[in-house]
Amino acid sequence: MKRLIIIALALVSIQGFAQEERKERPNREERAQRMSNLTPEETANLRTKKMTLHLDLNEAQQKEVYAINLENATKRKEMMDTFKAKKESGNMEKPSEEQRLAMKNAKLDHQIAMKAKMKKILNEEQFDKWEKYQAKMTQKATGMKKRDGNKRGDGPKKQ
Repeated sequence: MKRLIIIALALVSIQGFAQEERKERPNREERAQRMSNLTPEETANLRTKKMTLHLDLNEAQQKEVYAINLENATKRKEMMDTFKAKKESGNMEKPSEEQRLAMKNAKLDHQIAMKAKMKKILNEEQFDKWEKYQAKMTQKATGMKKRDGNKRGDGPKKQ
């Protein structure tokens, strides 16, 4: 009987040591906070370099893509600052249905314009690769919204 208990205790101990230690990854809020501290120029530079690696852009393409990324990063930074100011002042209120529709339309118009600009800059192979990446990121973002309990109110509600 003693041997059985000792063996069981030994197995439990070994199993505890055999478990792989999980490395702590920074959560999304921390990563978003670090990214929001970057200037628009730094953000545009990083995004352009990633696109250069992914799409094999030449020098002329890099300059044009950098200009687009800088414009987008500047607008995004302005919107974030406005949002933070509203949140801190306590004037934060949910947008109405009309405002929400207007924001979605503006977002889609921006995506259409972005696609047209990228089509002019990239060759056919690069554009196809870029479109696939955009679709993947959209799918990833919508998957996160669904998994997060639909916090933003987009899509069908969970019941």
